[in-house]
Amino acid sequence: MADIRQRKIRSLEEIKEKTLSEDEAEDMPVAPDLKAGKTSLAQASDETTEVLDSALKDLTPRWRNWVIRGIFTWVMIFSFCFIIYMGPLALVLLIFAIQIKCYHEIITIGYVVYKSYELPWFRTLSWYFLFTSNYFFYGESMTEYFGVLSHIKFWHYFVSYHRFISFSLYVGGIVAFVFSLVKKHYLKQFTLFGWTHVTLLLVVTQSHLIIQNVFEGLIWLLVPVSMIICNDIMAYMFGFFFGKTPLIKLSPKKTWEGFIGGAISTIIFGIMLSYVLVQFDFFVCPIHYDEEKEALSMDCERNPVFHITEFNLPETLQGFFSLIRIPWTTVKIYPFLLHSVSMSIFASVIGPFGGFFASGFKRAFKIKDFGDIIPGHGGIMDRFDCQFLMATFVHVYHFSFIRIPNPQKLLQSVFLLKPEEQLHVFHLLRERLINRGLLNITTGL
Repeated sequence: MADIRQRKIRSLEEIKEKTLSEDEAEDMPVAPDLKAGKTSLAQASDETTEVLDSALKDLTPRWRNWVIRGIFTWVMIFSFCFIIYMGPLALVLLIFAIQIKCYHEIITIGYVVYKSYELPWFRTLSWYFLFTSNYFFYGESMTEYFGVLSHIKFWHYFVSYHRFISFSLYVGGIVAFVFSLVKKHYLKQFTLFGWTHVTLLLVVTQSHLIIQNVFEGLIWLLVPVSMIICNDIMAYMFGFFFGKTPLIKLSPKKTWEGFIGGAISTIIFGIMLSYVLVQFDFFVCPIHYDEEKEALSMDCERNPVFHITEFNLPETLQGFFSLIRIPWTTVKIYPFLLHSVSMSIFASVIGPFGGFFASGFKRAFKIKDFGDIIPGHGGIMDRFDCQFLMATFVHVYHFSFIRIPNPQKLLQSVFLLKPEEQLHVFHLLRERLINRGLLNITTGL
């Protein structure tokens, strides 16, 4: 056992050795691009990385990194397209896997930075709280979207007492944490306790919102994700060719030219992608459980934002068109295209601050990347820092401006009631409809 413990400590110390000095941290780029001669490829132990590094040994470190980044960028894009083809449940599993890996990367940093080798309960309790929070959030989503399954006796028990069970699990974690307190390490333990909960807030809560976006329709995931990717690429391209004016001290290589060029490109790209996706029910329909088919369904009556609507042009534009003798006073478009402009503006203006936040975090702890699982890119968290912020905005935006009452979900809530309570709801609704003249008591219409 002592040998195993020593090996673990040595392994963690090796991770610690990958941290940067203060001077290196100040010069460190936000993106996981690597300096010549000091690439994460040389540090990584992954066999794939070593093979690629050896095959490209004739190239300079800068170009070697570019080639590897390009290869794995396309690998990730094609893999993501395949998962989209597999359907929404495959996407949910992917989001869950990404969440776990991001959580692991951040918790490992805390474990190493605070040298918590003598506190074995820290990692155990961290994963316990991850399980507890996921049980709560996934249970809430299942109840909201698939509560109709409550007629299954086993499922009904967990639906009825879900929040009480979740609270009991969390309290159990608090009790275990108190029992794990070690004299002379109280400050460190409470610091790590806070570290765990902040990580849960940043990773688990936001991944839960991403999953809810998927349930509302795949378009609410695919468009925002693609916008962030487009903005990242185009901001780099404009900055590389035209960048001269620094944007922010936290990231010296970011320029105003890249920032503005990326924003314009993202708006154009967002409108084009949105127009293509709204043509297909597969992307715009929410996911629900069909009782007749006893299976998940994506058939729906489209939300009004996905129907072509006629809008009056502003008077200024109408006057301009009249001057050039073009009789345009109205325009017919999908309202979703207008919403996509709002999302693309957020992705371009506020989205990058998710990356700046992650950059500041890495500089604070003098590390280059959150991990090295993706050759040339770093860790999973390095790729999803902006995505989490964007997904949260989309969830709030959809809830505030798009979402309409879903009769299917209302029925699911009614089905959770006891039979006599369901009859009481029926009689109340019937009486209200009769009083409002919407229901004829003689004909039933």
